[in-house]
Amino acid sequence: MRWFAVLLVFLSACSWQTRVKYLSDEEFNCYYALKPFMDEDTQKSYLTYKTEAERAAYLKSINMERVPPITLYDLFYQYDPQIRQAIVDGAVQVGWNKDQVLMSWGPPYDKKKLVGRPAPRSEMLLYKFEKHEDGTILVYTPDSKTEYKAVERFRREIILDSDVVAEIVEKKGWGN
Repeated sequence: MRWFAVLLVFLSACSWQTRVKYLSDEEFNCYYALKPFMDEDTQKSYLTYKTEAERAAYLKSINMERVPPITLYDLFYQYDPQIRQAIVDGAVQVGWNKDQVLMSWGPPYDKKKLVGRPAPRSEMLLYKFEKHEDGTILVYTPDSKTEYKAVERFRREIILDSDVVAEIVEKKGWGN
């Protein structure tokens, strides 16, 4: 009987994640863009709402701790459709802000504070990528189940000055 309870808890924990497949394309894009800003409880709550309107209202009810304040919904939808599509496509560009980079590629593999740059606050975000035989490029995540399929590995260093992308440097391999 104990194993049944454990199985039931496991299945219920996994079931909320499978609801992603019921999102419209627009909601799916929004969800994955905002995922780096949501903890597991927020993701779970979002996915348990039944309608698109309920999910949008939920995102509008979550205020991020920013000055000026902004809702989670507005974090993504404040941009015009072309920028949102570039975020979804992973087309990070010089001039983007840190939020746009995080929405596009997720949390970085590593980050470092930089000194000696012209901005009062600078940092480097390191992203690892894997290119597959079919040309697909994926952002590497720890415990990736696709790493073994990679035919090429490379990294991109995003240099942020005052939270704005100043440089994007691509290097072969993953380095150390």
